[in-house]
Amino acid sequence: MSNQKRPSYLMFALLYFAQGTVLSYFTALNAIYFLSKGLTMGDVGIFASIALIPFVIKIFLGMLSDKVNLLGLGHRKPYILIGLVIQALCLVAAPFIDPAGAYWGFVAVAFVLQMAMALYDTCTDGLALDTIPEEEQGTIQGYMVAGRALGVVITASIVGLLAEHVSWLAVFWLLAVFTLLPLPMVLRIREAERPIERKFDWGAFRAFKRTPVLALAGLGFVIFFVIASSNQMVNPFLETEFGIALSTAGLVSTVWGSGVVLGGATGGALTKRLGNRNAMLAAMAVNVVAILALALTPNTLLAWPIVAIFGLAYGVYQTLYLALSMNYTDPRIAASMFAILMAVTNVAQGVGMAVGGSLTDALGFRWTFVIIAAVNVFALPLLPIVFQRKA
Repeated sequence: MSNQKRPSYLMFALLYFAQGTVLSYFTALNAIYFLSKGLTMGDVGIFASIALIPFVIKIFLGMLSDKVNLLGLGHRKPYILIGLVIQALCLVAAPFIDPAGAYWGFVAVAFVLQMAMALYDTCTDGLALDTIPEEEQGTIQGYMVAGRALGVVITASIVGLLAEHVSWLAVFWLLAVFTLLPLPMVLRIREAERPIERKFDWGAFRAFKRTPVLALAGLGFVIFFVIASSNQMVNPFLETEFGIALSTAGLVSTVWGSGVVLGGATGGALTKRLGNRNAMLAAMAVNVVAILALALTPNTLLAWPIVAIFGLAYGVYQTLYLALSMNYTDPRIAASMFAILMAVTNVAQGVGMAVGGSLTDALGFRWTFVIIAAVNVFALPLLPIVFQRKA
């Protein structure tokens, strides 16, 4: 890897780490923060829905960076810097806005924060697509997935303790510090002038008419449906079936997250060794085995290694799909096309969690795990189409 030609893998990992820390707060701790202020779960739900909007409209942020070289500083670097700085400033300001007394003010700050995150997220993906050669795309996605998972694990482990024993101000300011970690490395980026074949072209969106690209989107829907619906059930399943304590549930999440980090770190190597298609089949097989093992778990002792393997499969599965998405993205609309493919996975996660929850209410956890594992079969007819030789 040449530092003169492209940013280091560490920078990409840190950018996703910064994202993972804040995502962990919003998914795991924000509800607790709101309840501690006297708000209701209804308030939490409204907040969460509004905070997700930037990740739906980030497609347009991708188009902006693809098309506009901001102030001559580049198509990615200035947007990443703006996103990181705004996210950090919002985190510094957040603890001074009481969500009980100024609910919509807090929502507005969170919305701006999430918009900033969506901006640097899509531009980080665009930068990777601009600078990382095809044969290393699995590796860089492994670093990204591992970086985000590590952010989730560290936040889940440390931030809860800070909130309980220090203050919420300390929580928000620590997240601001985490946000700024990649800043020095981003400042060192020197974006090269784009060659003519990478200039923004509206005609490049015709790529979405190609059968392999549509099949890839379908594959992503299946993959993220499976991993989101099964993942949300792990802790409730263990709490319901075996009566684990909340503190134990937190440790389970840490074990799962550690598995994801390892899966992300090994996903790229697995791709290089087996090739994209065989690596995807291997990840799918491990994913099915892990989910079925959860369905058959007889006690908490066996649950620990199974959760770790499930996290590993989650990380590898996710890494391989993201690497494939990079591989199929047209460089003229790199950030835009990748953002659209990621939007499909976001929809899949929402549908998966809703379906998984409904099935659990009707059939129980164990049978729902079995059904979700079986959903992987819908990916099989898509694989030959996805792996057709690209024109």
